[in-house]
Amino acid sequence: MTKQDRNRANARFNKANPGKSALDVATKAVLDNMARLKALRLAREAAEPPHPAAAVKKPRGKAKKSGEKAPALADWLTSQQSGGHRT
Repeated sequence: MTKQDRNRANARFNKANPGKSALDVATKAVLDNMARLKALRLAREAAEPPHPAAAVKKPRGKAKKSGEKAPALADWLTSQQSGGHRT
C-alpha cells in the first residue's frame, strides 16, 4: 500500500467517523460481534434438549473398606521396590 493510498483510506475513515479514533470504532465492532455471538449461543442452547445427568463413575482399583487401615509406609515402599517401581 502506498502512502497516497493510506492517506486516502484515512481520509475516508475520518469522514465516515468524525471524532472517533480507529481504536474506538474497532473496539465497538468487536463488542458488537461478541454480543451477537453470545445471543446466538444462548438461543441455540435454549433450543436444544437438556443433557442427561452424568453417570456416577465407579472407583478404579482396590477400594478401602472403612475399617481397613492402609499399609505402613515402610511396607508400601518395600512392595514398590520389589515390584520393579522406581522411587
